[in-house]
Amino acid sequence: MRSVRLPFFSVRLNFGASAAFWVLLQQVTVRGLVAVKFLAIGRILGPTAIGSVSVALLAVAVAESLSDTGLAQAVIQGRESPTRTELGAVWTTLAARGLLVAILLIAVAPLMDSQFHLGGSLALLQLAAILPLIRGVASPAYYVVARERGFQRIAGVETLTAFTDCSIGLICAFAGAGAYSILIGMVAGELLKSTLTWATMTPRPPIRFAWAGIGHYIGFSRWIWASSVVNLLLNQFDKVIVAKLLGPAPLGAYQMSSKLAQMLLADAAIAFSQYLFPTFSAHHRKDPKEAARLFRIYLAVIAAGLAFLVIVLRMLAQPLFLLVLGPAWMPAVPLFRIFVISMAIGALIAVLVSYLRAVGLPKVTTQASVIQAIVLLACVPPAIHYWGVIGIAWATTVGLAASSSWMLYRIAREA
Repeated sequence: MRSVRLPFFSVRLNFGASAAFWVLLQQVTVRGLVAVKFLAIGRILGPTAIGSVSVALLAVAVAESLSDTGLAQAVIQGRESPTRTELGAVWTTLAARGLLVAILLIAVAPLMDSQFHLGGSLALLQLAAILPLIRGVASPAYYVVARERGFQRIAGVETLTAFTDCSIGLICAFAGAGAYSILIGMVAGELLKSTLTWATMTPRPPIRFAWAGIGHYIGFSRWIWASSVVNLLLNQFDKVIVAKLLGPAPLGAYQMSSKLAQMLLADAAIAFSQYLFPTFSAHHRKDPKEAARLFRIYLAVIAAGLAFLVIVLRMLAQPLFLLVLGPAWMPAVPLFRIFVISMAIGALIAVLVSYLRAVGLPKVTTQASVIQAIVLLACVPPAIHYWGVIGIAWATTVGLAASSSWMLYRIAREA
């Protein structure tokens, strides 16, 4: 028992720049601000407006997934820290990607407006196109800080970003900006974050167009790209179906129930993976057995906590929605009860992915994503036919379970 308690004891008392405390503080603060923003604006605007914004953000997610270079993860996982020249090439690649994605989104905005029944929300889609451009020009020194486990600095940047996003979004919502308020807040937050990466993080890459010097990242990053493409299908396929067949209002209910479950369950593990990935990587470089031991400890504790939360949230679903969002959102309660199971599995997957990438096995996560996609494609058609939106939610849950089972199997086999 003593060996099990020691890692958590040290995490609890350590307030150094690389301590897990800063990741946890960031998680509580950032996710709390995101929750306040979306829940407050959701209560003000209702399901239809949230559905329209969801389509705009869906377009951004699709474009970014298809163009994911995997360079951020490759910089963190690589054995050698990147030079300034290599960081310059990384910045060039990411900036060019952001510009191309923005241009593409602006070009396809009219088509998406007509296909997803948005009723003339063309400017909403075009505003969302600014997000990938801003993210692309941020300094890649952010990934070096993450590689070196500078969680204190990262927590400061992410907290200020979330506060700006939340406060400006709420001000715009109360001022009558409608669905635009969510995107205006996000644009303001991303602008601040990109500025802070250049102002507070080193080494700063040279600002010039240079592509050479990052070929050694390709072997690792190609699996990240492949995983992103498959995850595009997994994470957005259900939303595309709901938006296309049913329109913004049902999509708003579907998205909000999913988002609330994600905030309460999956977001914590996803954010904590920012600590786990570089931590597992550092331990694996020194002693693979120690990395495996820490992985087993974290996985067991997180799984037990998630099981408890799922039971509690399913019991309190109806009063929670009534209190937080109001009567207009009550049809989303059955969806929320399903999504708490899905997001709990997703939280476990975040831990599994962090470990697999840290030990140099990103292809296993891609294989798991392919399995999930196959299960999803097989389950969705009959699920829609017999159970409608509820069936889609259960199909995604079954796919997540299949994916996590494969990753657990491969980790056990490699041990």
